[in-house]
Amino acid sequence: MSGVVDLAAVKAAQEAKAKAEQARAQSAREGGTGAISPADLVIDVDEAGFERDVLQRSAEVPVVIDFWAEWCEPCKQLSPVLERLAVEYNGRFLLAKIDVDANQMLMQQFGIQGIPAVFAVVAGQALPLFQGAADEAQIRQTLDQLVQVGEQRFGLTGLTVDPEAEPGGAPAVDERPAGPHDGLLEAAVQALDSGDLSGAVQAYKNVLNEDPGNEEAKLGLAQAELLQRVQGVDPQQVRRDAADKPADVQAQIAAADLDLVGGHVEDAFGRLIETVQRTVGDDRDAVRMRLLELFEVVGPDDPRVIAARRALARALF
Repeated sequence: MSGVVDLAAVKAAQEAKAKAEQARAQSAREGGTGAISPADLVIDVDEAGFERDVLQRSAEVPVVIDFWAEWCEPCKQLSPVLERLAVEYNGRFLLAKIDVDANQMLMQQFGIQGIPAVFAVVAGQALPLFQGAADEAQIRQTLDQLVQVGEQRFGLTGLTVDPEAEPGGAPAVDERPAGPHDGLLEAAVQALDSGDLSGAVQAYKNVLNEDPGNEEAKLGLAQAELLQRVQGVDPQQVRRDAADKPADVQAQIAAADLDLVGGHVEDAFGRLIETVQRTVGDDRDAVRMRLLELFEVVGPDDPRVIAARRALARALF
């Protein structure tokens, strides 16, 4: 569930946050409550409506997909549990039920070999959750992780549910008021979308100049600066330099950046921690500072960051 750090994931996270904010703003302009009925938290989806009901909705709320069939006995045990939890979680995720007999193409696209199979889509990205039978405690733990990923990485705060709302109403949108720096953050996202990494870096710095504690801007700045550093480099040359010159601090730092962008998070952290152990003075400080910057990219609560912080402390002291 913790995923990898790569260009697509960074861009998807920023786009999802922007879309969620735009949806909230649109709802506020229209003066609606944006609330849906609990009955609308469980929907049947087919191939024709998949893009609208799953992909587009996943920019507002994590969508859990239950692949099932009428003849599948384990499905008859799992599906009611998922439906009950969808209501209990009160809009923190949306449950989409897909009949595999009627939607063979979707089954093939997800690479499903057997059912029941449960996936999630968050900001357009598919995540396998589990296949086959699972007890309720395991399901709850998985859903809790999914909701946390949606909130922390993609800004998906869920749907507004009103028990008095009529089923089949308008899709719900969280009506959180716009923040004081939303315009600057949106400018940063637009700069990333257009490939203007320098503009994105400056836009995030503008937010932090006014609000030094803004966590979204800190994360965005760390990501944009990482992408800026690896832009245009020759990956093969960077890796050759790192292999041939183990004592070259800058070569190891450059290789760690590539490791992280490629999703090799633990490799990046391990490379720099080993370099810290071999260096002293200014070189050690340079490596330590880059490692702290990469911690910001991944996020302070990621277990890989927590483990690497402990290893760094041991290397330093």
